Amino acid sequence: MDLSNFRFPKNIQKLGSYVPAPLANAPLMLLLELARQRALLVAPESLYGKSFRIRVEDLGLSLCFYCEAGKFKPLSSLPQPDVSLSASAMDFLKLATGQEDADTLFFRRRLKMEGDTELGIAVKYWLDASERPAWLARFGQRFMHAGEGV
Repeated sequence: MDLSNFRFPKNIQKLGSYVPAPLANAPLMLLLELARQRALLVAPESLYGKSFRIRVEDLGLSLCFYCEAGKFKPLSSLPQPDVSLSASAMDFLKLATGQEDADTLFFRRRLKMEGDTELGIAVKYWLDASERPAWLARFGQRFMHAGEGV
């Protein structure tokens, strides 16, 4: 079974909207902090003082945070972030593991950006330039193709 186009069902999306912001943000904040500590994601100064929203559409989650001196800090809500990125959980996983780049997802209309376009492009270049550990790429490939041949 190829999971590359998987979408969570609508009822999951409804449930996700009830998850409290601190609980929803915790896994992302943990991953960003670990990546920062291991120098995998070093935020450029152009991100300092900026606010972000990541909407995982098929999970009904809206993750809000800001960058303060290179560290990412959670926010419980954000009426108007500087930039907002929206996609499905699988598309964000593809982006994180390097299986797809932001341009490809954007032009396929699978990644949506709102807000400060210049900041969004800076984030895109930053993510594209960030080196991913080999294990992350291997995980993404295995996960996306889990169950093939079964």
